[in-house]
Amino acid sequence: MKRFAAALLVMLPSLVAIPAWAETSEPAIRLGPKSMTVHQVKSVVGPSVQIDNQGFISAAWVEEEKETRTILFAKSDKPGGPLGTPVPVNQPTEYVYYRQESPAVAIRGNDVFVTWSQTHPKITPEKPFAGELRLSRSTDGGRTFVPSVLVNDDGQVIQHTFDSIHVAPDGVVHMAWIDGREGKKEPGTFVARSTDQGRTIAKNLKIDDETCVCCRTTVATSTDGVAYVAWRKIFEGNIRETVVSRSTDGGETFSSSVVVGNDRWVYPACPHRPASLAVDRQGRLYVVWYTEGADEMPAIYLAYSDDQGKTFSNKQQLNRSKGTFPDHPQMAVDPAGRIAVVWEEQSPVRREVVASFSLDRGRSFNAPIKLNEKNGQTPTVAVNQSGTVVMGWKEHAMPAHRLVLQTMQFPLVNVTAEKTGDHGP
Repeated sequence: MKRFAAALLVMLPSLVAIPAWAETSEPAIRLGPKSMTVHQVKSVVGPSVQIDNQGFISAAWVEEEKETRTILFAKSDKPGGPLGTPVPVNQPTEYVYYRQESPAVAIRGNDVFVTWSQTHPKITPEKPFAGELRLSRSTDGGRTFVPSVLVNDDGQVIQHTFDSIHVAPDGVVHMAWIDGREGKKEPGTFVARSTDQGRTIAKNLKIDDETCVCCRTTVATSTDGVAYVAWRKIFEGNIRETVVSRSTDGGETFSSSVVVGNDRWVYPACPHRPASLAVDRQGRLYVVWYTEGADEMPAIYLAYSDDQGKTFSNKQQLNRSKGTFPDHPQMAVDPAGRIAVVWEEQSPVRREVVASFSLDRGRSFNAPIKLNEKNGQTPTVAVNQSGTVVMGWKEHAMPAHRLVLQTMQFPLVNVTAEKTGDHGP
């Protein structure tokens, strides 16, 4: 573990002005300390982050050194960070797929679940992208991981990736991914679940066809047991829409997909930009996604549903800058419906990581706040039941890479929408 530098804790100003709320009685958003880990390796992918109800932060990422790729997991030794010593998730005999994205992570108590793609043991030059979807788990809070289990049950030498994972309140582990096992021109969206803490995987279920091949899936569940999956679907004429499907029986069956934003974006390739899902304790389902729409203007939008994903509100644009390209949005929502969204803002010379927050269940958002110092990318975000947010991203700091984490605390008050019964615009 000599290649991992010790975490460096950097304090930031604790109070950030929020102009959009300047004339309201809402408390200001408070940013917590920033911590970073330095990685002197060939490349780093990630991170994915989680935060438990005591404020302990977890992160997973991929490191590549020479021809070896390792998925690593670390947890903070105290609430708020910094991260402790990382441990490998994959076994030495488990070979991580060379195009592995940030690992998908879900945590429930001391159980840690990580999905990732392994280079297929029967890979051939004719099928260079073939991989198996694996589920790794830890029962001791991430101190050790047992050998992974196979998630996909088709046995085919094809790609199984762009995965997501979520643990429902009843402990069922839900997973979604993309694969083309039926040999069609476009792949399908598949799901599976584990009801025994990741030891075994139930039969795979296809929930839709015509899936955009590299826009990652995302999974969320509500307190009343509804499971949701979102992905990008291809419609006639190369129209690419973010869609959502729901399961009201614990993941045994899923509904037909529903279009979220009706963007009418015509794009003859995969944009490689996933959506993000979350549900608050009143059952409101939130979706954040990227699109260029019929007018071909890059934008990040949020919409929500109060009827279990059958219909969605009008979409609300979150990015405001006119001189940058918004990209890769990710979202977290606490039980009260307070929302944190992070994304990239790209210009010809810089790559910024920004965040925007809502205290009123998506009715209004503050102007985006810049988080990074060096060129930043692949932001991620999570929140616990107390409204403590952790945001993570990667920065390029030659000659090394660094992963940066920063916390933020939502005000410890009920959101306006809950007190008034307001359900949005």
